[in-house]
Amino acid sequence: MRWLDRIPLGILSAGAVFMALAPFVPEPHLWRDIKWLVAGELTRPEDIFDLFWHGALPVLLIVRLIRDRKKKGERR
Repeated sequence: MRWLDRIPLGILSAGAVFMALAPFVPEPHLWRDIKWLVAGELTRPEDIFDLFWHGALPVLLIVRLIRDRKKKGERR
């Protein structure tokens, strides 16, 4: 997972926010896809890919922040 540590946190954060919120109108795809997933309506392959596409960077950001926090705790 060193490749994830090499990505600048600012760039990863900006990309994650953009992908989570794009398109901004009428509602973000990620929010819509999560609602469909919870309701059991996420069945088409392109919708599943869309969920992955818009959710990948936010998930990577969360993993990176958890890794950074663990590393910080180990240094103390």
